[in-house]
Amino acid sequence: MINKPPRCDIFCAVVDNYGDAGVCWRLARQLAAEYGWRVRLWIDDLAPVRQLAPDHAAGPVEVRAWPTPWPAPWLAADTADVVIEAFACALPPAYIGAMATRTRPSVWLNLEYLSAESWVAGCHGLSSPDPRLPLVKQFFFPGFDPRTGGLLRERNYDERRKAFDESAFRAEFGLPPRSTDELTISLFSYPNPALPELMRAWAASKHPIRLLRPGSSETVPLGGNRTGNLSAHPLPFLPQSRYDELLWACDLNFVRGEDSFVRAQWAAKPFVWHIYPQADDAHMAKLDAFLAIHPAGPQLRDFWHAWNGKGTPDWADFAARLPGLKAPMRHWAMTLAARPDLASRLVQFCIERLK
Repeated sequence: MINKPPRCDIFCAVVDNYGDAGVCWRLARQLAAEYGWRVRLWIDDLAPVRQLAPDHAAGPVEVRAWPTPWPAPWLAADTADVVIEAFACALPPAYIGAMATRTRPSVWLNLEYLSAESWVAGCHGLSSPDPRLPLVKQFFFPGFDPRTGGLLRERNYDERRKAFDESAFRAEFGLPPRSTDELTISLFSYPNPALPELMRAWAASKHPIRLLRPGSSETVPLGGNRTGNLSAHPLPFLPQSRYDELLWACDLNFVRGEDSFVRAQWAAKPFVWHIYPQADDAHMAKLDAFLAIHPAGPQLRDFWHAWNGKGTPDWADFAARLPGLKAPMRHWAMTLAARPDLASRLVQFCIERLK
């Protein structure tokens, strides 16, 4: 039995720009801040962490560059009680070898990508013994099913949401006060050939649309670049906590990948998901799996499919559906928030195995 907070090493190989790093940093910070774990985040590209958390050096997580090659030999004393390889990133062989020489075996987890597919619940928690060493890796799946590992959500999320001042947020970024009939949209997506046509539809809208683009490199006059009824505003790249504020400040959020996808659900606002594209359209099965469990799935399907390359987005049709999406989005967020979050489930999972 470990009598002091466990040590935890999280390994992250950056594939999806900010997605992998975003999930790993969020989990690392929550384990350290809320559970007192001593966490090191080993990451092969420090740039995303510097943008997602400019103050990361102040703690409580120790962020380390993943060295290549990994120093050998690596001592058992330098391995952690809990070792998380994020998204099957493959631990350094020297580190694995050192894990095998520990007196008390590490809890070794493969933190998988998020999916709503039906098979996920059956695979969550499965074990995979190492073929050569006395080690066992276990698969930890985030998910929407109560039988999975859940979703990342901080304890103070509701408190932060209640304290949010939309007027102050808009003023900080040079946005005028909201007009009564304005639709405010945030756009964070992968490159998308459907975007120019969608922006033309926004410019032709009957109601004013204010488009906020975090991380945009555009240079426009203070007050935005206006075309018809569309006013576009580039924003700086926002750290994770500030990105939540952007979602709260908007009526509709376009998100991508995994981390912003989950944050959009907590925001309880209508959103559009640009899923990470995979070969042979494998990502579309994941998209449809989520639509099948979401209470607004039938209303979202056509537009989401088109935004993900299967057709042309019909903005007029989707805009007409927006008022009816508010209630199911709130209901979905409340349903998910009533369940244990991913960090709490992971902590319980590990503590049971460290006894």
